[in-house]
Amino acid sequence: MDIDAASRVNFYIGLSLAICSSVFIGGSFILKKKGLLRLASKGSMRAGQGGHAYLKEWLWWAGLISMGVGEAANFAAYAFAPATLVTPLGALSVLVSAVLSSYFLNERLNVHGKIGCLLCILGSTVMVIHAPQEEEVDSLSSMAEKLKDPGFIVFAACVVVSSLVLIFIVAPRYGQKNVLVYIFICSAIGSLSVSCVKGLGIGAKELFAGKPVLKEPLFWALLVCLVACISTQINYLNKALDIFNTSIVTPIYYVFFTTAVMACSAILFKEWFQMSADGILGTISGFLTIIVGIFLLHAFKDVSFTWDALPLFLRRGQRGAPWGQPYIPVPSQEAETPGGQPLREGGSKRHSPDSAARRSSSVTVT
Repeated sequence: MDIDAASRVNFYIGLSLAICSSVFIGGSFILKKKGLLRLASKGSMRAGQGGHAYLKEWLWWAGLISMGVGEAANFAAYAFAPATLVTPLGALSVLVSAVLSSYFLNERLNVHGKIGCLLCILGSTVMVIHAPQEEEVDSLSSMAEKLKDPGFIVFAACVVVSSLVLIFIVAPRYGQKNVLVYIFICSAIGSLSVSCVKGLGIGAKELFAGKPVLKEPLFWALLVCLVACISTQINYLNKALDIFNTSIVTPIYYVFFTTAVMACSAILFKEWFQMSADGILGTISGFLTIIVGIFLLHAFKDVSFTWDALPLFLRRGQRGAPWGQPYIPVPSQEAETPGGQPLREGGSKRHSPDSAARRSSSVTVT
């Protein structure tokens, strides 16, 4: 019973830290974007072109500090809860970023975006309910055994090789044209950073328990790897934010990052091996729901649509007009055909009281 109570406390601690992390990280996107926009207005070399003038901008540093606080909370959350519980809650950072960008960056959040936010929340809830349990890893020695698994070694090698190819070959040619290039680099490297965070979190818990963790080479190796991964993520995330819209970068980054982390966690911690069929279905369904919500946030962000305009959209669809454009009433001006009949735009004939009065007056004058 005491073990169950402790597990429950750890669950709620990890959940609370993950939510706080999403709030800080979502706000950091806005602060960093505002800083990059201020630099662009001053004519400084943009980060997407290789410039580093953002290091002198206090707003960018405020965003970096906010992201650091969020990552620290995220770091602690991984020490108390499984990665498949903590990572999906990163969708809340998408919601925070989308809402704040509509207020501070003048990026509209229409009805589709609001529905997408709701779907992200629902999908995250479903994933939390059906979160798989990872194999118990309570020491750095057991973590070392996990890292020696052939499946994880192959996965890590694929991530490193593909990231190097993207960084040195693909990014110089297509990085400023395709948002997926920079985001894939951040996501792939991020999957390894989560594994490092998990190992360091376990080491931190052992350290507070009085064990000589600082003498373990694995602890320092994980720390160095984490610093390298986070530095790479920050660099290429800055490039993506500077070139592309925040409402595009944030959701796509979430989808790629969460997918990579779930794959890495499944390989490293064997989280899916003891799951039931309904648990697997619930987890996949929740993740797909989040993806649909993020798609609504991104795909229809430029559509001018409100609840008040819904009847007009429906009426326009019934008339056979194309969807996806604001309803514009047909002008009341009429053109007359050679036969003297009024002809509205589109070629349809229609008699109105005004036109009848004009014809009647013209006959009377004659």
